[in-house]
Amino acid sequence: MTVPPVHPELADAVDRLRSGGLVAFPTETVYGLGADAFSDAAVEAVFRLKGRPNRNPLIVHAADIAMARTAVSSWPDEAQALAERFWPGPLTLVVPKADIVPPRVTAGASTVAVRCPDHPLTAALLHAFGRPLVGPSANPSGRVSPTAADHVRLYFAPRQVLVLDGGACRAGIESTVVSLADPTFPVVLRPGVVSAAAIAATLGRPVAAIDTHGATHGPLAGPGMLPSHYAPGTVARMVSSEELAVALRKASPRVAALAIGACEDIAVGHVVIPMASDAPTYARNLYAALMRADAVGADRILIERPPAGDADPMWEAVLDRLSRATAPKASSA
Repeated sequence: MTVPPVHPELADAVDRLRSGGLVAFPTETVYGLGADAFSDAAVEAVFRLKGRPNRNPLIVHAADIAMARTAVSSWPDEAQALAERFWPGPLTLVVPKADIVPPRVTAGASTVAVRCPDHPLTAALLHAFGRPLVGPSANPSGRVSPTAADHVRLYFAPRQVLVLDGGACRAGIESTVVSLADPTFPVVLRPGVVSAAAIAATLGRPVAAIDTHGATHGPLAGPGMLPSHYAPGTVARMVSSEELAVALRKASPRVAALAIGACEDIAVGHVVIPMASDAPTYARNLYAALMRADAVGADRILIERPPAGDADPMWEAVLDRLSRATAPKASSA
């Protein structure tokens, strides 16, 4: 991805951030909704615009390790090792927070989630602004994450958010979140592009992974753990390839389908969106496909279940997003 060294709206974006405003910025994962991470008022504006639950913490984005350390009270050796290996990149570290970070950022917890995104435009924005930015996905809370600037513009008006267009996000799903809050027990809170095995190999010891799909009450240990999340407005379900084939042969209800395999004998009115059979490409296109499916006015969205037990651990992250996208929305209240 090529971005001009000086983006025409970069100065305007910095000015907006310094005045407490919001800027959507590109990353390698999804577009983030940026605000001054050390400003209570700016952080409150993010929660208010997104309609984000108070118990759902934000990720603090930094240009480099030095900037990230301004948001933390201690920096474990394992955080240093992981940052040196994976930053800039799609790995978020949960570590003890500094007092300068508003409690709103962390949902009142004593830890903060930090990462260094891998995108030249956002790196330039962070360096120009000179301090960290919070950056949850630039969408209303619970909805499909944006992976292109136009997705953000569908959600928010220009007066609400200045959008820096840095092209399509190349990873397409959110970062892996690993907690180092307990130095004896590193744990993956959200699967993502960086696998638990890769983290364990860097640390030289096992890394646990916990099931967070039942996290319905109280502050969350990390972002992206709500049971219903990343969801289209249209009701969506994951189904087997056999169930999908049966549904597509019937004239109603009208279906928008995300299908990996070939679909035959499709009744008139249905929309089939082909999906890749490899995990990285599937992940890169997932949110754009969900937004397209949501826009066709179907009665429901059916998603062919990706392969289980595939050798690529990235399917775990894909299935995590799909299970939340298809969860009953009432569970996220």
